[in-house]
Amino acid sequence: MDDREFQRRADRSVARLFQMLGAASESHEFDADLNNGALTVEFEDPPARFVVSPNAPVRQIWVSANVKSFKLDWNDAADDFTLGGQALPALMAEQISRHLGEDVAL
Repeated sequence: MDDREFQRRADRSVARLFQMLGAASESHEFDADLNNGALTVEFEDPPARFVVSPNAPVRQIWVSANVKSFKLDWNDAADDFTLGGQALPALMAEQISRHLGEDVAL
């Protein structure tokens, strides 16, 4: 995958995740913001910030959440970025659920 294709796929995946987070934030306590290709999820109680950002040089999407770093690669079969078979939205749902102590579906 070349740089242009990576950027197209990353933009699509992050924008799709942002839409999912927007819907979920209506019934859970967090805010999501998309700015210059990076997605930020902020929590007031307990306070925290998760960041989802494309890393073009290595063609991955990196997620910083719950004091951990996750590096997701493109997976053609899933048509998304994945880590260990888990797609980006599922990874984020798991991390947000863990942080809030309640089940959050995306």
